[in-house]
Amino acid sequence: MNAACFTAVAVRLAGLAGLRLGWSPDAFWRATPADLAAVVAALRPAAGEATPPDPATIARLKEVHPDG
Repeated sequence: MNAACFTAVAVRLAGLAGLRLGWSPDAFWRATPADLAAVVAALRPAAGEATPPDPATIARLKEVHPDG
């Protein structure tokens, strides 16, 4: 992975960690890849728990994100 690609991925992950996990930039950069993987794994639904979005949710998402 080249430096530009790493930077783009790291910035995106840092933003997602801030939005979804409430992590500060400092918390993100101090975390190890294993830390981040453990938290992401804990947020994933267990097998069989995930349900598809209902039509109302899909309609709301289309309004919020009209570009798809």
